Amino acid sequence: MSKKFLMGNEAIAHAAKNSGVNFVSGYPGTPSSEILETCAKIKNENMYVEWSVNEKAALEAAAGASYSGGRSMVTMKQVGLNVASDPLMSLAYVGVKGGMIVVSADDPGPISSQTEQDTRTFAEFAKLPVFDPASPEEAYEMVGEAYRLSEEYSTPVILRPTTRVCHGCASVEVSDVPEKHIPEGFVKDSKRWVIFPKLSYENHKKIEKRNTELSEVFSDSRFNSLTGSGRLGICAGGVSRAYMHEALDILGNPEVKILEVGTPFPFPERLAFEFLSGLDEVLVLEELDPVLEKALTYVCGKYHLNVRIRGKLSGDTANAGENTVNSVCGYISKLTGASVPEAENLPESPTLPVRPPVLCAGCPHRASFYAVKQAMKGKKAVFCGDIGCYTLGNAAPLDMVDTCLCMGADITVAQGIKRIEPETVCFSFIGDSTFFASGITGVVNAVYNQTDIVIIILDNSTTAMTGQQPHPGTGKTMMGEISEKISIEKTLEAIGVKSVEICSPFDMENAKAAVLRAAEASDGVRAVIFRAPCIAVSKPTGKLRVNESACIGCGKCIREIGCPAVAMKDKKAYIEPSLCTGCGLCAGLCPVNAIGGAD
Repeated sequence: MSKKFLMGNEAIAHAAKNSGVNFVSGYPGTPSSEILETCAKIKNENMYVEWSVNEKAALEAAAGASYSGGRSMVTMKQVGLNVASDPLMSLAYVGVKGGMIVVSADDPGPISSQTEQDTRTFAEFAKLPVFDPASPEEAYEMVGEAYRLSEEYSTPVILRPTTRVCHGCASVEVSDVPEKHIPEGFVKDSKRWVIFPKLSYENHKKIEKRNTELSEVFSDSRFNSLTGSGRLGICAGGVSRAYMHEALDILGNPEVKILEVGTPFPFPERLAFEFLSGLDEVLVLEELDPVLEKALTYVCGKYHLNVRIRGKLSGDTANAGENTVNSVCGYISKLTGASVPEAENLPESPTLPVRPPVLCAGCPHRASFYAVKQAMKGKKAVFCGDIGCYTLGNAAPLDMVDTCLCMGADITVAQGIKRIEPETVCFSFIGDSTFFASGITGVVNAVYNQTDIVIIILDNSTTAMTGQQPHPGTGKTMMGEISEKISIEKTLEAIGVKSVEICSPFDMENAKAAVLRAAEASDGVRAVIFRAPCIAVSKPTGKLRVNESACIGCGKCIREIGCPAVAMKDKKAYIEPSLCTGCGLCAGLCPVNAIGGAD
């Protein structure tokens, strides 16, 4: 064993490698992305790693690897679990052969997500065991145990790290000798691998029996612990366990009985009964859903225990957002009466400058949105957006995202609006990675149903928002292999989109003309592909500057596009050279040609 300073996501990847993982798949999404990226960096000859086209494809491929006896891991964020839910729910009934871990990283806050959904609740719904780590070190330890349990009970196992575990760093004891897992290979058995109603019925009974057994197993698990004494109790799960220990130290370690839960489902009922016995009140510390609180309330009812359970349902803790050491201090203080130290003695995060989300300086999406906005001036139009960097097109002064639901919904939402408002020009904005992940189905639907919409594909040659991961249109796989680029325009043409134009968003006149042609055609689905690389992928070299003597201080360059590199200084436009990429968008707006001089 050796110590490595690792991010939580890196610890999970190292643990998978050291457990003999054979197949790793996933779809990028903060806070989970670094798990698969680390697997690709540290892979050995026994590991295959891929960014799949979406979470559903990733999970199904991982299931196939597991059917063949391989150990597999599939990674995603919590909203990605929705995409993967179709195969996951059935896989819970079919089961696996090689150990399989589904990593679904939750995002309390949310810091970078559409929802605050709780994977623990999903695990209970799917009837699958779930591990809920409190730290990077524990996440590492849980991976090996999850593989062991997965193979012993022939079930997928969910690992639910949250953002602070995923992105927190710690010194982790890592094995220097990875386990070598040799898959048996696929053994034909239609009674096991082909899901029929009768098989589902029989397997459902087995699942319920297994989960009852696992509740007993988890009552003795090293990831669940019972300590302390007294008439007051605290039950904590996930990263809230770490906050609890810090808060108790700050409060002078008041006398409490503590139940720490690292495996929230199946709930360790016997251990919980032992914890609750003799208590008057219990404070439950967890993030997002009241999973532990409901489980403890159930145990109290089942065993007729007169214990007051305090948490989200009772209004004693916040029912949304993250916990912190400070908030947990307040909760425990109310339970125990321990005095909270003066504010200056509490751990405080440094005050960070306010930085609203904004498209990067030189981002091609800004030019794309601006071209459409200018082309549609004075016309009734709705702009349906999607998940990605281009969601930021909703901010002033662009104000070009009217709807945003989930990945791929821009294309289908636009179809629904068009059917209700036939006179409105309906646009859908979608990125290249999202197009492959979940947009193609919507295009097929629009072509099949002959819906009059305009699709704007923002092709910046990467999966930008989650960290520049490759996708089917980039021509490179996560294994480092060069593959045939899948053409967006040929895909659209094959589906039946008759009008497909491609242009650079920075060629403003041609871009506006292409949008106008598409908007005025009114004959089914039309598409315009704005193609220009993300500035993180292709670094520009030029910069622009303002000729102060020519500048009239009108501010049009700021009001129109909102580029973070452009500001007013001494009543004149000013371009910050450390931010400017020389894209030229602001120069084309200046009414007196005061911007130029690229160096």
